[in-house]
Order: sequence, then C-alpha cells, then structure tokens
Amino acid sequence: MTESNVDILLVGGGVASAAAAAELRKQGFDGSITLVTRELLGPYHRPPITKALLGPDADAHDIAVHPEGWWEDSDVRLLTRSAVVALDTAGRTATLANKSVLHFQRALLATGAMVRRLNVDGAALEGIHYLRAPGNAQKLRSHAAHARRAVLVGGSFIATEVAASLTAFGVHCTMVMPERAPLETAFGATVADHVSGLLRSRGVELVCGEQVAAFSGEGQVDGVRTISGRHIPTDLVVVGIGAVPDTKLAKAAGLTIGPTGGIACDATLRTSAEHVYAAGDACEYDSTVHRRRLRLEHEEHAIAQGVTAARNMLGAAVEHREIPYFWTDLAELARLEYVGPADEWDSERVAGSVGSGDFTVWYLQDDRVVAALTSGRKQDLDLARQLIATGLPDVAGE
Repeated sequence: MTESNVDILLVGGGVASAAAAAELRKQGFDGSITLVTRELLGPYHRPPITKALLGPDADAHDIAVHPEGWWEDSDVRLLTRSAVVALDTAGRTATLANKSVLHFQRALLATGAMVRRLNVDGAALEGIHYLRAPGNAQKLRSHAAHARRAVLVGGSFIATEVAASLTAFGVHCTMVMPERAPLETAFGATVADHVSGLLRSRGVELVCGEQVAAFSGEGQVDGVRTISGRHIPTDLVVVGIGAVPDTKLAKAAGLTIGPTGGIACDATLRTSAEHVYAAGDACEYDSTVHRRRLRLEHEEHAIAQGVTAARNMLGAAVEHREIPYFWTDLAELARLEYVGPADEWDSERVAGSVGSGDFTVWYLQDDRVVAALTSGRKQDLDLARQLIATGLPDVAGE
C-alpha cells in the first residue's frame, strides 16, 4: 500500500471536477491537485452523447472539456480508470481501488449520477441501450446503422433527443411514455404539444400514457410490450428514464444525504464535513435564490457549481447563486433553452409565436417569474434570470 499527500482532491471525472480544477488554477492556487475518476477518459462533455455522437460527423467531434496537454500544463494529476472506494472525512484520507491512500486537505465530491435502469422481463436482452458514456453512443450508432425500427422508452430529454437524432438514419422511432406528451412534466402543455408536433413531423410515433411491461426476443430484443398489452416490434431500444445521484461513497463516509437523495450541502456547497464540498449531479444544496433545496442534472449547472466550490475551497465563502441554465437540441428541428427551474407554477404566459418556433414561455407562481423557456428568443433569458434572482413582480409580458 502506498500513501501520498495532496492539497485538493477532486473525486469524479465530470465537468464539475474539470471546472473546479481550472478555477483553482485561475485563482492562483499553486498547491497540488489530484482528480480521480473511474472513467477511461478525462472529463468530457455529456450532451453530445445524445446529439453529436449520434450524427454523421461523430468521429470528428471532440468532447474533451480541456484540450490535450492541459492537465500536464496545469500541473493537475489526472488518475483515470481508478476510483475512490473509501473516504475518511475525519482523518482526511481517501482509499483508492488499488489500495493506495491519498491524504488530502480539502475535497470535492462530484460523483455524478447513474442511469436509472428498467427492471422488467427481458431487460438483459441485447439491443437495449442506455446512454451515459461515449462508448454507449458509439455502440448505439453502430446498431442504428443497420436498424429499421427503434423504441425510445421515456418522455425525457434523452428520449426526445435520441428520437430526433435516429430519424436521420432513416430509423422509424416510437416513443413510449407514461406522460400525456414528451417533456410535459418539466415544461407544461404548451412546450409538450410543440415538441410533439416537431417529433411527429419527423415521423416519430408517440405512444403516450403507457409504460413498458416487458421486452421480447431470443437473445436480441425484437419487441416491446406495454402494460395495456400492446406489442411494438423493434430492432433496438433506448431507455431514457432519468438518473439517480451517485451517493454511495458519501453515504459510506457518513455525510448527510438530503431529502431529494443528493449529498446535502449548504449554500456554499459545503457538505456536513467542513472541508468537503460537493458539485454536479450528486449535489443537493440550499439555494438562497430559489428559497428551497435544489438538485439538478444539467451540465452547465455542474460547471457553475464546480467554479463556486473551487472558490470556497480557497476560503471565499460565497453562496452559489447561479440561475441554472440548460438547453436541448432536437436534431435540426429546434433548440430549446431554459432558466429556472420551476418545480411548480400556477400560470404560463407565452410571448411570440409557438407555431413559428419563435417564442418564450414564462412560468409564473403568484405573479412572479420562476422559470422561462425560449425557442429563438435568447434575449429573453437575461430578463428571466433577473426576475428569478430578484423575485420582482412579473414584467415579462409588458
């Protein structure tokens, strides 16, 4: 067993850790930094996995967060194909899978999330895909090149994005979801109906108000059976039913887990251990902007949290007040951008024309803006951020 010392330990190989490493150096920190990840690659962008990596120029697309050589040039030790298997927050030690021990001064837990798996009969058949890493996208792209039909399980971002992408291969896509329409839970009826129309314009069949009961096939999936008894023939399946925060290490270390299932943090992203912070998909924090606990699984939010955590590990003690932003591309059909988030709202106000694809939906609670989604009206996002942050009465529709 080998032991070594590091000033700041970054656990997890996502964009939150990458952003933290960059911010630490930007702020002039010259101590030692080690990033540990079980991934085969260094930190990379995940959104292209359901977009660019399924397109015709996938092989030319670079998804790395930092350019080749950045880690060495920035004097950040990058340990890929490794993992922290035990964390002693009192003793400030981290044990790696190879039994070596790192003694740290401060740590960031950015362990991300794991895809939610569908546990039904036939779930182990070949041809059932989950998308989380570049290799998953490459395998799906190879499979789709020889497929005629695909079933997308879920009405979330992953399912809608992949459905839009796979139609470019000439694959007939069927989406199966419990919702009335795709994306309705997150964005309401106006956006859901708009997205439904876009998908149908590409030949995507929507099977709504249904859930998957089982997959059929002999070794290879060849069909999906719904709870109502409907059978949908298919050559491949993509399951996109969300993710769960990876808090296994945090729980074993005795850190507090919040009510939404993430690693509980205060407004500065500090966990229940004073010198340990969290960021990204696994982080649940006190948002003073939203006045509630918040946990999100979006890349831009993870990057912003990585920056805040880095500053606070250096003693800044600033609250994370970033208004979360994210976006989704439905192939070339539309780009939707959103700031919020809103768990609930009591009314919607639409500016522009939904039919033309140039519109903004303002989500209101007690006559105050709590979120906004736009297509083609990017300029509205700054106003939305201001209204959400200040809690001022709605002026968006004036």
